[in-house]
Amino acid sequence: MCQHQPTCPSAEATDREAARVIACFREQGWSLLCNGVIVFDDTGELLPDGSSVAPHRGPARHALAA
Repeated sequence: MCQHQPTCPSAEATDREAARVIACFREQGWSLLCNGVIVFDDTGELLPDGSSVAPHRGPARHALAA
């Protein structure tokens, strides 16, 4: 699917979010990556096989400073 050089990570790879954005819908809160993954602003993901990845944000930066 990916035509980039070097090739972007596949949807099955652990670093799949590093693939390039090919369509961005900021007003709707999601982007489509070239590997077929849809990433949401809340860090959740929808994979090409229909499975989902729950949001996985880390703690807020201000919480780390406390």
